[in-house]
Amino acid sequence: MELIGIALIVLVVVGLAATVAALRKDGLGHNPPVRSEEYWMARDLPSTSYTLRIF
Repeated sequence: MELIGIALIVLVVVGLAATVAALRKDGLGHNPPVRSEEYWMARDLPSTSYTLRIF
């Protein structure tokens, strides 16, 4: 019974350590900004809103 308890405690400690390591390696908000190099246009979008087109 003691062996199961020790194994459970070890699994919890390893799980917490892995969680902390994953959170620290995540970048903490220092991700590169999203850039769009291509020109885009609203090809098929209407010039008026959909709610005004109903009436």
